[in-house]
Amino acid sequence: MSDMITADLVDLDLSADTKQAATRALAERMVALGRVTDLEGFLADVAAREAQMPTGLDGGIGIPHCRSEHVTEPTLAFGRSTAGVDFGAADGPADLIFLIAAPAGADDAHLTILSSLARQLMNAGFTAALRSVGDAAAAAALIRGEEPAPAEDAPEETEGTGVVSAAASAEAAPGSTGADSGRPGRPFRIVAVTSCPTGIAHTYMAAESLENAGREEGVEVVVETQGSAGFTRLDPAVIAAADGVILAHDVAVREKDRFAGKPTVDTGVKAAINRPGELIGEVRAKAARGEVTSASPGATPVERGGESGEGYGTKLRKWLMSGVSYMVPFVAAGGLLIALGFAIGGYEINKAPSVMDHFVWTQADSWAALLFQIGGVAFAFLVPVLAGYIAYGMADRPGLVPGFVGGSIALTINAGFLGGLAAGLISGAVVLAIQRVPIPKALRGIMPVVVIPLVSAAVVGFLMFVVIGKPIASAQSAMTDWLNGLSGANAVLLGALLGLMMCFDLGGPVNKVAYTFATAGIAVASPSDSAMKIMAAVMAAGMVPPLAMALATTVRGRLFNAAERENGKAAWVLGASFISEGAIPFAAADPLRVIPSSMVGGAVTGALSMAFGATLRAPHGGIFVVPLIGNPLLYLVAVAAGVCVTTALVIVLKGLRKPVPGTSAQGPGGGADPSSPTPGAKQAVAA
Repeated sequence: MSDMITADLVDLDLSADTKQAATRALAERMVALGRVTDLEGFLADVAAREAQMPTGLDGGIGIPHCRSEHVTEPTLAFGRSTAGVDFGAADGPADLIFLIAAPAGADDAHLTILSSLARQLMNAGFTAALRSVGDAAAAAALIRGEEPAPAEDAPEETEGTGVVSAAASAEAAPGSTGADSGRPGRPFRIVAVTSCPTGIAHTYMAAESLENAGREEGVEVVVETQGSAGFTRLDPAVIAAADGVILAHDVAVREKDRFAGKPTVDTGVKAAINRPGELIGEVRAKAARGEVTSASPGATPVERGGESGEGYGTKLRKWLMSGVSYMVPFVAAGGLLIALGFAIGGYEINKAPSVMDHFVWTQADSWAALLFQIGGVAFAFLVPVLAGYIAYGMADRPGLVPGFVGGSIALTINAGFLGGLAAGLISGAVVLAIQRVPIPKALRGIMPVVVIPLVSAAVVGFLMFVVIGKPIASAQSAMTDWLNGLSGANAVLLGALLGLMMCFDLGGPVNKVAYTFATAGIAVASPSDSAMKIMAAVMAAGMVPPLAMALATTVRGRLFNAAERENGKAAWVLGASFISEGAIPFAAADPLRVIPSSMVGGAVTGALSMAFGATLRAPHGGIFVVPLIGNPLLYLVAVAAGVCVTTALVIVLKGLRKPVPGTSAQGPGGGADPSSPTPGAKQAVAA
């Protein structure tokens, strides 16, 4: 730690009143020492990391951090604010602010040292000493560990492993017999995994917080930290002996299946920092009720139900996004294959005999029929995959069987896309209900493999075939008939609405709703003309935001900083490829100007595409599938019109922006106001 922080990197009178200004002030100290080579680029990486999840912690601590290619060596800067700076913590502003800068290729040893700082922040004596220290040199020495802070009495733990011994736990809670563990004579045992997107700070702070809470409650806690410095797997014997599991993570838990069959609390990493006692109490309650969860490898945050405090609306969004995210690759593969089949063999290729019975190597029609039929098979998975992974997002791996079964039944009874949504939600709910039933320990091992799939598939099948299938099929048919009947002004209004949705959150839930609505219409062998018009309007509108941002940075580069101008180069390709996320760096930096401008341009493009009668059989591809578009020239005119509208609005709105007092309207090199750092593009190293 000695070469990471010096007195020059400490500001005990930090006057900034926003997190951007505080981060900039500390980053400037790093630049002055040659630790950071590009201030704006580094601040963009910090902002991109901050956009993933706020870095404020309860107890008055802010810990902005990232890995960046603009950092020459691992560096830590510390600032103390009298007024406090809001970093998004639930309990208010932070007065202790640590800016951690790690090179893109930081070595494990340095990351381990940084993780030790994260653990120190859970020590009340350490933070109290930082609040009272009188000069910068003493503060730097304290952080380096050269002046130990008053430490709270705590049982000894094994260095680097996060293991609190059974003896220590018993000593922390004299008289605890662990009766609720089901094994008298020892404390309740919990194994935990913590991980965060960067793997530098929150991962280790969550581990320390869980261990401290475990000691206070007489619970034996063993934590596996899956951080940037790698991770040491928990001993299988320790996992086998555990009475419960806590997974506190914002990235995928590696080898999650190790914890199958255990009572499990699955939550975000900040929950383990802010309310570890509640999580321990929750897992003990699940163990007492006999609830178990089957883990699944590679589960990501969007696939989880979220923290227990989240509302049903947020959870529902996550569940639906889980299904859509897994469905989209099938849409792209199947739709493009079908479109290529039509392009090669004509629109009558859907009447060709099976290639199993008739395939001539030298005939183009045979190859077209092959592509069309492979694409049709891929498309047949859309609804089952949607339903299966909605259920997976709700109930993890046990939800897959009833979800896929329910989705397949939805196809069988012609309930289509709506039936898949219903089947997924019902499947997840049924599995969650089964998991709440108290089960004898002797039967817990077969629950995820035999009992849950059997019972849930039977229940979902009954509900889909007998109870709700026919009403949903009728609703699906009515919606299809309504779409087929759209024409004139109604079609133009629908195109404008879909354009607004595609540009509202640039790849987020609203964007995906519009996209899924469009792809569901062409996910048949012979889509209607209205469905193909909707698909064309949706893809055209989705191309507008990144192309417009690329054009704006080219036409009026002085309104954008260096990082944005660089992102604009990539946005040309992303926009042309129908990747709306290419505009995210611009929207994150200036949402009040970029998003409304994008929505107006998207609405113009969607409306014009529908008015021109452009059609599209492929669900993706951007300009690369123009040969497959009906009325391609007018389609490109619609895209160009929306791009020009958005570009003009962005330039006008940014031109009206007043400079922040004390700065010029432009940053170094002709960029935008330096007090408003922009998150970098996705290629920025902030993971």
